[in-house]
Amino acid sequence: MSFGRSEWPENGEMVVATVSRIETYGAYVNLDEYESKEALLHISEISSRWVRNIRNHVKEGQKVVLQVLRVDAPKGQVDLSLRRVNRDDKRKKLEQWKKTRKAETLLKQAAQTLMMTPEDLFNEINPIISTKYNSVYDALEEAAKKGVLVFNELGVKDKTAQVLADIAKDKIVVKGVTVQGIFEATALSSQGVEDLRNAFMDVKTLGDELESSVNIYTLGAPKYRVEVTSDDYKKAEIALDKLVKHAEKIWSGFEGNLTFKRT
Repeated sequence: MSFGRSEWPENGEMVVATVSRIETYGAYVNLDEYESKEALLHISEISSRWVRNIRNHVKEGQKVVLQVLRVDAPKGQVDLSLRRVNRDDKRKKLEQWKKTRKAETLLKQAAQTLMMTPEDLFNEINPIISTKYNSVYDALEEAAKKGVLVFNELGVKDKTAQVLADIAKDKIVVKGVTVQGIFEATALSSQGVEDLRNAFMDVKTLGDELESSVNIYTLGAPKYRVEVTSDDYKKAEIALDKLVKHAEKIWSGFEGNLTFKRT
């Protein structure tokens, strides 16, 4: 089942379905997200061109992304369209569907540890999580990066927060893009070493505000490598640029020099 989902889809919604049988007038499918309710993909909604053979477009057992045209719940009828679904619609829906399924699997594991039903766990945390995140999976993915603090800040119960964070870190592989460069920094005051340490700590903290992970390693004074990891290349580049400018601003108040070179 899909936690928190209504019994029937809405008009215009994108759904994932599995083709169950094919007739001359269309294909019947099972709606994967709605307890496998049966729906009809009429031949006129398969393609914008004339369809000579339905099986050239869909086959039994195939998973497809379709758009809901009409829902008649009292009669148990749902009409669907394939021709109105573009490539981007399909990509986004499949990505969202996979994340939802993953979240459900993780919630079941967490519920077992907490000795709850998955439905009760979902009903407990979803209203809290939805105040900041679009989905439970988004919160779990963030916890895989940042740990239990994600759930603590939302106000999730301590034990529940820890179980969810532990499962997220264990089961979700965090993907990202890393860009890097080298700072050459000198601070000439008597507090030079302390100035360097405090400045780099300030830069690392800024990374959290930019939704990026920042690591700084010494290569032997005065050289330091900085690595910025973000969800995508553009975000990583923007974060690195802001970090460098922030570091330069800090160093302007020190007695010393700072240069940066991309690697």
